Amino acid sequence: MEHEVFVPVQAERLREALADPVRVARAVPGLQQDAGTPPVSGRLKVRVGGHTITYRGTVRVTARDDGSYAVEGDAAEARGPGTVKLALALTLTPSDGGTTVTITGTTTADGRVADLPPDAVSATTDRLLNRFVENLAEAPETPQGAAEREPVRETEPEKPEPEAEVEPAPEAEPSALFEEEEQAPPAPSRVNREDAVAEAAHARRTMIGRSAEEVDHAPPRGRYAPVPAPETADARATLRWAAPAAAVALASAIAVTRALRKRR
Repeated sequence: MEHEVFVPVQAERLREALADPVRVARAVPGLQQDAGTPPVSGRLKVRVGGHTITYRGTVRVTARDDGSYAVEGDAAEARGPGTVKLALALTLTPSDGGTTVTITGTTTADGRVADLPPDAVSATTDRLLNRFVENLAEAPETPQGAAEREPVRETEPEKPEPEAEVEPAPEAEPSALFEEEEQAPPAPSRVNREDAVAEAAHARRTMIGRSAEEVDHAPPRGRYAPVPAPETADARATLRWAAPAAAVALASAIAVTRALRKRR
């Protein structure tokens, strides 16, 4: 295998990223790290020619004396007997506007990936290497590495602030609740109580033996009963003398009629 990737960053930045296992793990595309495992280990889903294969394994990056880096890894299929082993060498070469990363080495695999077309496997490998180097160039520094690179600044001792004068709190004025006593509402008189008791007893007597519908539609009684309209005395007096007068007039007319007949 021989592959080259160009990234627009300085070689020193890539060396710092390769020396940090946490940044290397972030650069591996699609790596799902398991809890309690080394930084560059976990599960990786690889899509080759419409097939998806999940591997579980580890990767180790070691710096060499000549300035290159050795990348060794081994993984096994999560659902199957297939395995993958790789031994790569990364060489960083400064160029105009960035760095060229040359990747050489060998990769051996068996299982499901061995049954897939070689062109599809080669295209998937090139795509993973391109994304790995690009992510490595963009990986942010870890808090530990940033703290080591940040210079220590001398800080001046803090001066004690002058104590502020505390003014005495004003005395609270006595509440008006204790000065004036609330007046209790006047007690109901004895006459009012007797009237209320009489009305309640009358209402109970009138409702006993009557249905709920009759009680609801019954006219109110007692204090709230409707007052009938008073009858006038003139109407009664008119009725008393009108009837006898009409009888007298009728009798007179009959007598006059008979007298006239006799004279004829």
